[in-house]
Amino acid sequence: MKLKQSSNAANKSCRLGLILLLGVIIPLNVMAAETSSGIDFNIRFFDRRVYYAESDPINILITITNNSPLTYRFKLADERVFSIDFDVRTVSNRPLEPADVLRRKRTEYQQIFFREIAVEAGESFSFVEDLRNYVKIGQAGSFVVQAHIYPELYRFGIDAALTQPVSLESKRLNLSIWPPLATTAEGIPLEMDVATGAVLVRERLAPDQVVDYMISARQKSQWEKFYLYLDLEAMLVARDAARQRRWLNESEEGRKRMVDQFRQELKNPSNDGISLIPTDYLIEETRYNNFEGTVTVLEKFKNTYFTEVKRYTYNMRFKDNIWTITNYSVTNLGTE
Repeated sequence: MKLKQSSNAANKSCRLGLILLLGVIIPLNVMAAETSSGIDFNIRFFDRRVYYAESDPINILITITNNSPLTYRFKLADERVFSIDFDVRTVSNRPLEPADVLRRKRTEYQQIFFREIAVEAGESFSFVEDLRNYVKIGQAGSFVVQAHIYPELYRFGIDAALTQPVSLESKRLNLSIWPPLATTAEGIPLEMDVATGAVLVRERLAPDQVVDYMISARQKSQWEKFYLYLDLEAMLVARDAARQRRWLNESEEGRKRMVDQFRQELKNPSNDGISLIPTDYLIEETRYNNFEGTVTVLEKFKNTYFTEVKRYTYNMRFKDNIWTITNYSVTNLGTE
């Protein structure tokens, strides 16, 4: 997991350290943890969406903000399980079990590398962790999540209660886990509406209506609706020759991972990506026969001092009485 730090955290210093772990954490001769006065420790969902039991990662954005007048320093282990912990409980206050990977990492013989992070006054430091690496979440339901960070690293073993440094606690976060994702008869996952929890079903829309639905959903940041009429498999292999070769050599499980990765990549739009949000758009032309078609859309993207104008051509395919988007191309028309 790469560290992700906020844009205003450019002046942080790091010092590499090493701890040798043998069965248990050996108490270190360290100074008492710095005061946490003025230090805010917050968590939120990195990519808020519908989460399913035993399925996708649950990425949590962890942010430490220094609101004090002094520099705040803490140790951050390369193996985050020695710096971070999560307490996840049901609505009846029953804690969930730790993940198997967490137990293994905290008990095996290993060298623990860490960095000393310095967060200057008024700055923040952020990184992302997958909650499933810390807690077993195998059932649907509602949960409350709280994170703990240990500035002097986590101690594990029979002496942990006596040697555990002071930790910082985050505010609580509400988490809803849905039952395993439903699929069609062909094994295609069904999208869920985040707002209502209802299954989104593809309707028999005309090609131009499909494109209008997709762009409108993107403007409203409704990702599930945005994906609904995208043929992600077709788009993945059509736009990258190297991926197409890899796709042909992958197993069924490998192809599923490739689609999931491509799905996440669309959330980081490139300059001409399909998920770039237009401020205005106009469907210019629609052409189709019984099997395929194209829809041409004039899209405008407002910047600070000018508006970019692009023409998107969406390739469509008609299958099982449903039109889906299989690829697209972009022509830059300048600015206005």
